[in-house]
Amino acid sequence: MTQVQGPPPGTTLVEDAPVAKASGRGGGKAPKVKMGAKRWFREVGWRHLVGVIAVAWALFPVSYLVSASLNPLGNVVTSTLIPQAFSLDNYTQLLDEQPFGTWYRNSIIVCAAVVFVQLFFSALAAFAFSRFRFTGRRGGLLALLLIQMFPQFLAAVALYLMFTDIGAVIPAIGLDTLAGYILMMCGGSLGQVWLIKGFFDSIPMSLDEAAMLDGASHVQVFFRIILPLVRPILAVCGLLVFVGVIGEFLMASIFLRDEGNKTLATGLYGLIDADRSNNLGVFAAGSIMTAIPVVLLFLYLQRFIVGGITAGGVKG
Repeated sequence: MTQVQGPPPGTTLVEDAPVAKASGRGGGKAPKVKMGAKRWFREVGWRHLVGVIAVAWALFPVSYLVSASLNPLGNVVTSTLIPQAFSLDNYTQLLDEQPFGTWYRNSIIVCAAVVFVQLFFSALAAFAFSRFRFTGRRGGLLALLLIQMFPQFLAAVALYLMFTDIGAVIPAIGLDTLAGYILMMCGGSLGQVWLIKGFFDSIPMSLDEAAMLDGASHVQVFFRIILPLVRPILAVCGLLVFVGVIGEFLMASIFLRDEGNKTLATGLYGLIDADRSNNLGVFAAGSIMTAIPVVLLFLYLQRFIVGGITAGGVKG
């Protein structure tokens, strides 16, 4: 008969801990621990505080503009952060007594043309730099980066003389013409190459190779495979170009002198420059209406910005 030996001397027996009964399919639920006020503020609350301060700081100039646009007197002295009286006289004066509709139309035309040209040519160049290997590729990318370091205003004199000579031959695209101003703004059509190229580099080459095995050309790969996948970066670049063009003032003030060719930036500056005190309400009303297309474009492009880069591009 075998004798069962006990534990060695000096050790103590520990009884098995009772097993909690599983409640439901997922097992027992851990008791909720209430977070104290100090711990909540230290871990979560300070973020809400910073967010509220940032929103208030960003809305401060907007609220002042809204107040000034609704102020019936429309001057600097009576404008306050919170409007004391509400009136649409400034908006009525802007639409009835000023060629605001013409400025608005000109700005939309310029923005649409420049955004399309810049995105199209930047996407083409980014596709070439990302997918092909050729002599001068690295030098071309560095040249584009260096060119973007210098503002366009440095070439104002050269552009003025150039379009003066062009206008003598072809008046339709010379100085003080909307077509000439659009042509000048399209000169920086490769300004978004670096941003779009970074997005192209993250798309796997296997998609291109699979399409080319099926007989697709480089043009078909670009338009049917790559462009649908890079809609988020195209939306971001398009929004950046749109905001930059609609608020561009320096070159527009040099190229566009006639009232019928002015954009919103130059037209509104003429209002505030004529009478800086009494035209503040009209200028504020124009600024609020200028921000409307930017907000609408952002709301429309938000669904493309949030979307993933290759969502649905590769089957799981």
